[in-house]
Amino acid sequence: MKKVIILFVIAILVLTTTGIWIFSSGAEFHFIDIVQYAVIVLVVVFAIFLGYKRLSSLRRGEPAEDEMSRKVIQRSAGLSYYISIYLWLIIMYLSDKSSLETHTLIGAGILGMAVIFALCWLVIHFTGIRHE
Repeated sequence: MKKVIILFVIAILVLTTTGIWIFSSGAEFHFIDIVQYAVIVLVVVFAIFLGYKRLSSLRRGEPAEDEMSRKVIQRSAGLSYYISIYLWLIIMYLSDKSSLETHTLIGAGILGMAVIFALCWLVIHFTGIRHE
């Protein structure tokens, strides 16, 4: 139960600090800024979704993680790892062609990895795991 509450607190803190950062910057928004903020919100929404699922399973008296959820996370992590390797290859290729700074590219890669994991988890969770 403590882990679920901590998850919600961290999600609220991330959204709050991102909102403060947006409104205190006072600079004009570019397309890349909007994409970065959208990805941050997407990752936080995914965390809230996971927290809600865990909270509802705890209320039903089910364990927080069972064998199936561990297997879904393991498969998602493996698939997202392979996809993330190609993401980093694309970022390496684009780093020579673009005028973006290195820290921006690394931040985009890390956020991209989080989005890839979230999408892989959603796909595997809703389509299921085949019997091997």
